[in-house]
Amino acid sequence: MANALPRQGLPREEVIRALDALKKDDLPVDNGKAWGYVYHAGPEVAAIQKHAVTAFMSKNGLDPTAFPSLEKLENEVLEWCIDHLHGDENACGSFTSGGTESCMLAIKAARDYTEVDGTPEIILPTTAHAAFHKGAKYFGCKVVPIPVDPQTFKADLNALREAITDRTVLIVGSAAGYAHGVIDPIEEMAAIAKERGILMHVDGCVGAFVLNLFEELGENVPRFDFRVPGVTSISMDLHKYGFAPKGSSVLLHRDPAVRRAQYFACAAWSGYSVVNATMQSTKSGGPLAGAWAVMRYLGREGYLKLAKGMLDAQKQLLNTIPTIEGLRVLGEPSMGLIAIASDSVDVFALADELGKKGWFVVPQLSFGNSPRNLHLQVEPGNVPHTADFLKDLRACAKHVKDNPPAALPKPLQQLAQALTPEMVQGSYKELMAMAGAGGGIPKERTQINQILDVLSPQAKEALLIEFIGEMF
Repeated sequence: MANALPRQGLPREEVIRALDALKKDDLPVDNGKAWGYVYHAGPEVAAIQKHAVTAFMSKNGLDPTAFPSLEKLENEVLEWCIDHLHGDENACGSFTSGGTESCMLAIKAARDYTEVDGTPEIILPTTAHAAFHKGAKYFGCKVVPIPVDPQTFKADLNALREAITDRTVLIVGSAAGYAHGVIDPIEEMAAIAKERGILMHVDGCVGAFVLNLFEELGENVPRFDFRVPGVTSISMDLHKYGFAPKGSSVLLHRDPAVRRAQYFACAAWSGYSVVNATMQSTKSGGPLAGAWAVMRYLGREGYLKLAKGMLDAQKQLLNTIPTIEGLRVLGEPSMGLIAIASDSVDVFALADELGKKGWFVVPQLSFGNSPRNLHLQVEPGNVPHTADFLKDLRACAKHVKDNPPAALPKPLQQLAQALTPEMVQGSYKELMAMAGAGGGIPKERTQINQILDVLSPQAKEALLIEFIGEMF
């Protein structure tokens, strides 16, 4: 190896300095200028997180009989979450490592609980999170996509009815969908699922925790939780709007029999008998302890205070963005997940201009009837900076409109549109050089995003696989 582990160790102080130096180019999590990937509830909550994670990081969730503290912590977290989502005394769940694991386990449970002849099918609106595609791939299920309304971005109920077959094991709806902040028609979808005897999962990973807080604050939030007949499971991340450490989520079930199908057990080997509630076997107790500590520290009143600030910022954004020339909001978001589109302002260039002013926003590529857009995710740190952001958004949008970037050359666009996954694999470095990323990913990414936007989904996936393979 070119870089083998050094024979001699370093002093503690030098190791810490090296780690601190590595963080210099990372996205800041505490300055309120990141409108994506960050959920920061302030220094006091961060301190509680760190203390709890450190205190429990060496405790292993593999065997709760060896660490009874973890059993108590998980049961209390689950009880709080079940109550938050209006489950009854039969409701149950598991603490997982994140939303993707929660969604994948919902698929695993549905596949094993429902007996079908042939390949099990799961019905997904085209706005459903990629985690469900991942789960289908891992667990041998077929994704049956259904369209969404081009204006509201809510799942098409007629298409849902037509998509159901005798191999359907799960229907999925979002509360809310990550891309547009829109809640699917959960009550109607669940009624269809119940009528046909099919399990219905609500992906509340990003929204479930905060939406019920908004309801308590007087907002008209469509019902999506266990109050809705036919909803059989819900995923809800605690490391998002629960402000717990990364690696904190729950998957909740209405019926313990369905959760039983989620589990894995093995006694057919010569070692200790294994039973796992989740995909992990060994898992640190740190995230669980951190989730418990933050929830207990904030309490419902603390969460309501944070939710009120985010709700006010969300309303300010939704009222102001449509007044900026050329910009519009896609759909009608029920929470602070906002997609900004435009027919006259290049949103990829707009992201770069905002970046020059210190703001971080996430470009989203076009797919189906969702055009390319900029994604905002409101978190508590953004609240005091919302007015400044909107001021800069207005100025940057005008600048990009008056100084549009060069359009993607026609030959390059045609080449990109014709690329197959095999062609991407064979010419990855040349493609990246053509996109202006031959020496690594540049800070300004307008042209890269323009090229990505015209690739087929299959070619995009191949390019991303090559990219991650080059990184590591």
